[in-house]
Parts: sequence; structure tokens; C-alpha cells
Amino acid sequence: MSSAAPPSGEDELTDPWVALEPGADPTERERALRHAHERFTAAGTVARPVRGVVADSWRRSARARVSPDSVSATMELTDGDLGTYRAEHPLARVMPLFRELTGSFAQDGEHLLAVCDAQGRLLWVEGHPATRKRAGRMNFVPGARWAESAMGTNAPGTAVTVDRPVQVFATEHFTRQVQQWTCAAAPVHDPRTGRLLGAIDITGGEGLAHPHSLAFVQAVARAAESQLALLAPVAPRQGTVEVTALGRDEALLLMGGRKTRLSRRHSEILVLLAGHPEGLSGDELLCALYEDESVTPVTLRAEVARLRRILGPDVLASRPYRLTVPVESDVATVERRLGAGAVSAAAAAYTGPLLRGSQAPAVVRLRRKIADELRASLIACGDPDLLADWVNSPWGEEDLEVWRALASVRPTSPVLARVAELEAELTAPAVWQRPGTRATGGFGHAPVPRSGRSAVAPRTGAG
Repeated sequence: MSSAAPPSGEDELTDPWVALEPGADPTERERALRHAHERFTAAGTVARPVRGVVADSWRRSARARVSPDSVSATMELTDGDLGTYRAEHPLARVMPLFRELTGSFAQDGEHLLAVCDAQGRLLWVEGHPATRKRAGRMNFVPGARWAESAMGTNAPGTAVTVDRPVQVFATEHFTRQVQQWTCAAAPVHDPRTGRLLGAIDITGGEGLAHPHSLAFVQAVARAAESQLALLAPVAPRQGTVEVTALGRDEALLLMGGRKTRLSRRHSEILVLLAGHPEGLSGDELLCALYEDESVTPVTLRAEVARLRRILGPDVLASRPYRLTVPVESDVATVERRLGAGAVSAAAAAYTGPLLRGSQAPAVVRLRRKIADELRASLIACGDPDLLADWVNSPWGEEDLEVWRALASVRPTSPVLARVAELEAELTAPAVWQRPGTRATGGFGHAPVPRSGRSAVAPRTGAG
């Protein structure tokens, strides 16, 4: 969550997330902001009266190499891909509520209701026909990518970036093509897990530049979260397991409506068993988890016994070790979407390397497999925005192969310079490394442990 504060010398607002304080002159503020925007795009300095949240967003937009002269957003979800993704998205369940609460407001005020996912891709855009037609000229339409990293400062994209309700007024938008609009958006979360699902946005003209519009959209978001809580099963099926392990050191387990953060070893066991519904023998699981051959089967049995106390005696069976209930995981989601050719949807579900700090041999291989398959799909797809997202992520910032792919479709000076820098580092003499330390593998993945033992080699006595 952003802790943006107003730049030094900026007029303090009662609420820094509101674009105009009561009594402010919209015309004068728009003019002053336009001058500040021109100064920023020319010299990179922020002047009054730019709010802190907007200044921070402008800087992020510049770092993401968004052009202030972009004329339209990129279409990322189209036709059947869009329909399938929307139907599966949790916010589809509250679209009737969104329409009920905002329909007359949008229609009467000639505004638009827009709903985006957590990656800033528009899923629904509805409202006044003439306004929709105008917005369509800049691809403010379902399936278009309005993430801050793609289109710069805008209410839905910025709201999911900072995970806060935010209002963006006219010339506060980073892209000049969007500066005729004003919008207010609020994030929506899964009421059970707190996970960001996306945002609801109201977009229109200058009339939205009022504190009430931000309060309104925030109230709608809260109503949606309450509705999602009511729509959740009152009595979840006993033993239902959901596992979140991407981009984390320790997996998050959701079971029976209760969240539990697992230890690293329990995270590894659960991820491996989730990927092997047929089960793993004690020997197979021991070899998959431990590089050290001195680890005994007794150690594994103790770990499994502790995990069984968390999951329940009927959920984790033995001989072979297996889960007796269906398991949903973010790993499986990425693999399923890649298998279906939905590259953008797979990239959206990939929140980072699998169990980042794990050195368990089978986890390391799975971590690399997922990342390599996604990287290969991104490169083959050639979408510059998806490639840019990867190289601007912590795990992809030194990924030369993806940087080269980005340079081939978006050969801007900063991209070419970064490719040259990484190529120079690749050919530079090796740097001495202190004995006992281990380097991190490419794009944030730990190296495969060096061991003469196969991860599935049989060992006896493991139960």
C-alpha cells in the first residue's frame, strides 16, 4: 500500500486521495496541473500543485517507460479469451450489484462504470452510449490493459497499484490523451483472504471531480466485498484446500475458511503432494525434499505428522503420501492457463517464483519449469507490455533473453541500453565469490542443488 505524501510545498488536502478540495476552481487547477505535467515530462521534476499520490504515480509511470503521448491502450484479452476469463473471475459474481448501485448514476451523469482485474485489465465497461464511444477511441474498452505500467496514472490502474481508493482529475493523468477525463476507483478484495481482486471505477468528465464521487465508489466497493462474503459457502466442504505459493517464501493455506501460513518444509510437502494427486512414496518424497543424504526417514515422518495435525487426519494419507481432497493452487492455475494458450492470463496469475527460498530439489525444478514455460510463452507471444512487465519485476530485471525479446518489439533507447548493459555483464570476467555463499539463479530462482542423488531415487524405510 502506498504511503505517498504530498511533495514539499504542496497544499495539504483534507484527504490526499481526493483530487480537489471543496471550493477549488477546477479550471485553474487543471491549468496548473498541465504546466506541472509538462515540466515533469520535460525535466522530471514535480511542481505544485501536484498531490503526492499523483507525483509518485508519475514517477512510476516514467520508470515503466510509459509514453505521455500514447494514444490508446493495448488489447490484451479478446473474444473467447475475454469471455472465459470474465466468467471465471470472482468479480463476475458482484456485477449485478455494481450495475444496480451505479447504473442510474452513470447513465444520468453520462459516466462509465468500469471494472478491472488486479492487473489493471478492463473486464467490463458500461454506461452512457456516447461516453462509451468517446472512451473507445483510446481503447477504454473490455480487454484493454489500463495498468499503470501500461497507460500511466489513471484511477483503476493506480488504485490496484497502491491498493487504495483514488481519484484522478483531468491533467493529473500521465497520458495526455486521457487528460480530458476524470475518474475515481476503489479496490475490491476477497473478504476471506484479503487478496486484491481488482477495482471498480467511475469515469467521466469534470463533474466527477468532487469528494463525493470517491466516497461513492468506495462505498460500492465495500458493498461488493460484503456481497462476496455472503455469497461464499456458509459451510465449506470439509477439508477443501487452497494453496498460494508463488512469490512467497512460505505457502498460505486456506482450508475451511481459515488461513494458515505454513512453515517452509510444510509448504514444500504440500506443494509437491498437490502436484502429485496419485501420491508419492516415502522414498520419493524424501528424495524430493532433502539434498542432504544424511536425513533419515524418521525426520520426514515427523514433518508429515506435524502437517497432518494442521490439515486433519483424514486429509493427508500415507502409503503413499497423498491428499484425499481436491487442491486448488496458484501453481496449477498458471500451468492450466499456459496449457490453454492463455498467456496473458497465466502471466497475471504468476506473482513470483515458487517458494523463493526453498532449496528442496523437486521444488527448485518445479520453480524453474514454471518460470521457463511462462518466459518461453511470453517471448513467443511477443506482447511488449507483457514482456515489459516481466523485466520490470524483481525476478525478471536481469533476464537478458526477455530483455532482448522486448528490444525486438519495442526498441526504445532505455531498453536497448539495458540489453547492452546486461550483455556487457555477461562477458565480464567472473567476480570472486566468498566461499560458502551461493549465487541466485537467473530471474530470481535459486540454483539447482548439486547432488549426485536423483530426486526420485529410492531409499528404504521412509514409510
